[in-house]
Amino acid sequence: MNPGNIPKIPIGGAATALIKLGVFAGIGIYGLSNSLYNVEGGHRAIVFNRVVGIKDKVYPEGTHFMIPWFERPVIYDVRARPHLVESTSGSRDLQMVKIALRVLTRPVPDQLPTIYRTLGENYNERVLPSIIHETLKAVVAQYNASQLITQRENVSREIRRILTERARNFNIALEDVSITSLTFGREFTAAIEAKQVAAQDAERAKFIVEKAEQDKKSAIIRAQGEAKSAQLIGQAIANNPAFITLRRIEASRDISNLVMNSSNKVYLDSGELLLNLQSLKHPQDGR
Repeated sequence: MNPGNIPKIPIGGAATALIKLGVFAGIGIYGLSNSLYNVEGGHRAIVFNRVVGIKDKVYPEGTHFMIPWFERPVIYDVRARPHLVESTSGSRDLQMVKIALRVLTRPVPDQLPTIYRTLGENYNERVLPSIIHETLKAVVAQYNASQLITQRENVSREIRRILTERARNFNIALEDVSITSLTFGREFTAAIEAKQVAAQDAERAKFIVEKAEQDKKSAIIRAQGEAKSAQLIGQAIANNPAFITLRRIEASRDISNLVMNSSNKVYLDSGELLLNLQSLKHPQDGR
């Protein structure tokens, strides 16, 4: 074979083809990697298009397609999240009250495009502090400081009702509203403590009076019992003088048992044992 007859391969054409292939492959990889996005559990997505703006469709959990560069997803967390807000308000009796409120809120999923157009992504920081402060001041002003303590459940229910209505105007749903703490001024706190001390003193005095009345009734009943006992003993002696002799024998038996169980040696005669029965005379025989 003649070396001069071998066809020459255009080196420049092959390099250009490889460059074109690499460019198209890079564009394809870039487009594939940027055309898919994931929506995690408890989240929803809306899509911003550079031509038409925010689309009205809300995308649920899962993997979704978008046009690279022309579109970008905006993902919202639609799970309930707690917010703790503190506010100092004046009660109806002009007492300053510091109230802490815990609110569970979440965006309404179907209204996410409207929320993004009107409030943006940080809708909670734009809306909740203002409406919570306004609601707390309006509700607290309807109650006295003491009523805020005794009617705490009614106060919480009223705050929840007003907040739910206000938040609904901004497409925000309230899951729960609870009062976590109530702090009053120093003067009111001192007045409450003094009132509690006075109430405790009154209860103590009432107990002492009732105890005295019970002691009085008990003494009367005891005196009546002793009088009745003395009357019965007198009647028994009158009917049968030997009743005294029986009691003396019982007393002597008790004394002897006590002396017998004692560790000391004691010598007693019949007089000390109340057994001088010879001095007793039976009424029938006169002896």
